[in-house]
Amino acid sequence: MMNDTSYIATLEKVRKVYHMGEIVISALHELDLSIKRGEFLAVVGPSGSGKTTLLNLLGGIDTPSSGRITIDGEDISGFSQKELTYFRREKIGFIFQFFNLIPTLTARENVDFAIELASRDKVPPSRSAIELLGVVGLEQRLNHFPAQLSGGEQQRVAVARALAMDPALILGDEPTGNLDFSTGKLVLKAMKDLNVAEGKTCIIVTHNTPLAQVADRILHLHDGRIAEEEIVERPIPPEEITW
Repeated sequence: MMNDTSYIATLEKVRKVYHMGEIVISALHELDLSIKRGEFLAVVGPSGSGKTTLLNLLGGIDTPSSGRITIDGEDISGFSQKELTYFRREKIGFIFQFFNLIPTLTARENVDFAIELASRDKVPPSRSAIELLGVVGLEQRLNHFPAQLSGGEQQRVAVARALAMDPALILGDEPTGNLDFSTGKLVLKAMKDLNVAEGKTCIIVTHNTPLAQVADRILHLHDGRIAEEEIVERPIPPEEITW
């Protein structure tokens, strides 16, 4: 399984514990997980179930207490912080709940800035900020500042920014959590289009179970363990999801 190139990521017996003084908090308990290339995976569960911890480990933001994590053929479990920084720049596209756009830069400049940062350690990408914003349907909003964009448009700029270096994984931490239901569906459509048209592997963490139905597979986490794994035979197009 570890050498099977059809899998973009594998976790083997991964544990994560946090120490708060004398208190030990177990966030993940010997988790085993394999993620296929081109898969759209949704991770759901109550607060404290380990969803964000799992995403942070996949994205190289955090390191496991024990176990092995392999991403795109690289065992990142023992990477130094410097190695993880390079890994994140080259392999991971992040989409956060609160957009994290630079307010003094236009949509185009926000994406250009992400490209410039990533290109310091890698050959510049083949697609420009204009092309990436076109992918998410914002070719008419290139020169608008974040304050001039709706919440859904800002999040789509964040999706374009996540594509800056053609990442192996696109990770969304509650990417629709700061949006109303209808706008959230538009953002998910942008991600789903990338998944289908370009074969991007997308993993989202969400509290919103109806929105998770766009995924090929849904993981239900509870107390740091996979309580249920649901294969979605017919993922629902984002625009058709209802409460």
